[in-house]
Amino acid sequence: MVDSNNQVAVVGRRSFLRGAALAAAAPIITEAVLAQTSLGSAQAWTRPVIPADAVLINANENPLGPSKGACEAIAKIAPMGGRYDQIGVQDLFVRAFAAKHGLKPEYVAVYPGSSEPLHYTVLAFTSPTRGLVTADPSYEAPTYAAAVTGAKVHKVALTSDCAHDVKAMVAADPSAGVIYICNPNNPTGTVTARQDILWALDNKPAGSVLLVDEAYIHLSDEADVVDMVAAGKDLIVLRTFSKVYGMAGIRCGVALGRPDLLARLMAYGQNAMPVTALAAAHASVIDADLVPTRKAIIGDIRRDTISWLKAGGYKVMGESHSNCFMVDTGRPGNSVIKAMQAKNVYIGRIWPVWPNAVRITVGTAAEMAKFKIAFKSVMDAPAVAAAGPPPDAYAQAGRRGSTFLS
Repeated sequence: MVDSNNQVAVVGRRSFLRGAALAAAAPIITEAVLAQTSLGSAQAWTRPVIPADAVLINANENPLGPSKGACEAIAKIAPMGGRYDQIGVQDLFVRAFAAKHGLKPEYVAVYPGSSEPLHYTVLAFTSPTRGLVTADPSYEAPTYAAAVTGAKVHKVALTSDCAHDVKAMVAADPSAGVIYICNPNNPTGTVTARQDILWALDNKPAGSVLLVDEAYIHLSDEADVVDMVAAGKDLIVLRTFSKVYGMAGIRCGVALGRPDLLARLMAYGQNAMPVTALAAAHASVIDADLVPTRKAIIGDIRRDTISWLKAGGYKVMGESHSNCFMVDTGRPGNSVIKAMQAKNVYIGRIWPVWPNAVRITVGTAAEMAKFKIAFKSVMDAPAVAAAGPPPDAYAQAGRRGSTFLS
């Protein structure tokens, strides 16, 4: 259990003010922001001009968009958008989500996406003496929040099959505050077995919290760990409606955890949710066919694209079970990104540990057909000098922090 010295039963005025100050010092770095920097935008917060017919497979968005039921729910509630939630649509959504996942409603906190609770968890449970442990490569956002708290960041290499090396992660910092596991992983799309995550939960340092990011869990066959939340473990699970549900531009997500753990996040604020997002999320949760249908569509396109890549002799890193995967281009990845943009195809960024690998988001069948043509053309051409590194999202926010890498 989290040690009593780190627990708060009630978020008091002092902790709220401290939390608000830390939150103000920590920009919320999201997948959207990181994708913008990979486009070479002068500002991470503004989107560069992109042709209307461009293939956008750079930000792990779902081109299928919101479901029909979600769109209808948005249209129905939009006239009430002049006021905050007056009819209890958030409570309706929370109860439906909790019931579906075997949780009590008080174990569910709603946010505009999962980026805010991700950052707030790191802010709440790390410090100069309580580090952050993450995989490498994995989703970078937690490290930006750790820079604000002064926490040491321990990056642990993935295993040979690109899963999280949970034993090495648990051993990386005996006084860790947060151990972050993204499952399936972003950027590789690879899964870490539930039994390995449970081992990490049982063997983590005393007082630490396991932060499991299940943004892409619906796209895989791997079992989730939400039942461990219901069991009251030292665990926070993140879910988002930006991926399989196709609501990246509408913004809804949840943090799942014991009420005392979620209370720690409340010190950093929780804005009123858009009623449109809540209505769309509720309609999505109660649609029993949405997830399996989209999982099949995305999975078929992913498998077709990866089969084509492997047939062409290109190296795919690990076995993806998500809507993204990594390809080792054998040349500087930034130069490949730039060359693909010249062909009107926008692919994802690189991770420093794998400078030759680029991330590809699974788009529609038509988009991936255009990707194949452009990618083969780029790879058939002579390699060019590496482009300069993309702008740093945190530096562009005007607040650069230092981290310790191990």
